[in-house]
Amino acid sequence: MTIFEIQKALAAKGFDPGNIDGVWGRRTAAAVRAFQTSKGLLADGVVGPITAKALDGSSKPPKDSLDEVSLVWFQEARRLQGLKEAAGTGDNKIILDWADDLDVHFPHDEIPWCGLFVGHCIGSTLTTEALPTNPLGARNWLRFGAPCGRQPGAVMVFWRGSRDGGLGHVAFYVGEDASSYFVLGGNQSDSVSIARLAKNRLLGARWPATVPMGTAGARKVTSDTVLSVNEQ
Repeated sequence: MTIFEIQKALAAKGFDPGNIDGVWGRRTAAAVRAFQTSKGLLADGVVGPITAKALDGSSKPPKDSLDEVSLVWFQEARRLQGLKEAAGTGDNKIILDWADDLDVHFPHDEIPWCGLFVGHCIGSTLTTEALPTNPLGARNWLRFGAPCGRQPGAVMVFWRGSRDGGLGHVAFYVGEDASSYFVLGGNQSDSVSIARLAKNRLLGARWPATVPMGTAGARKVTSDTVLSVNEQ
């Protein structure tokens, strides 16, 4: 099921998901929990195979692990792919609004915003998930959720500049080849995009504490994309 299909199914069964627009928000999450409660299911707001089957009679897994609908934070990241900073001295209001929603001081989009992007994707979709203190700091995401293996949707934290320094980068796992990871993140060439980072830069991978640990595992990607060395 897609998020749009989930919203339609919820509305048809009398559970109001808000706008049926394919965007996962607080009202959709609340509607899922209400539906789960009505069926005697664990009311975690996650549409896994059991909840999906109760909604539409189907629990068929997606063909590609990137399309797993229970990864609502990752689907939000994919929805935003292509969003860019404003040119020149201006600011993209969408990016600034993310900071307002998270109650984070962020006056201009020229400030590194990879952590803000991850915070938005998780905070706007997993309404009970605790975010790290100062989500703007990429390395702070090493204290988020729980450690996990490489799989779509995992929060990947990398060093930038030097391993022992304070700079970092954070994004979501998409796949990998023999020497690098492909990650979907913000502030990658001043946009939400997929970048390729060397594996030896990885500091850790994390998974939301309020979502069952994924089991998809590593996803192989073949690409001749140039390695990113200084995301900003």
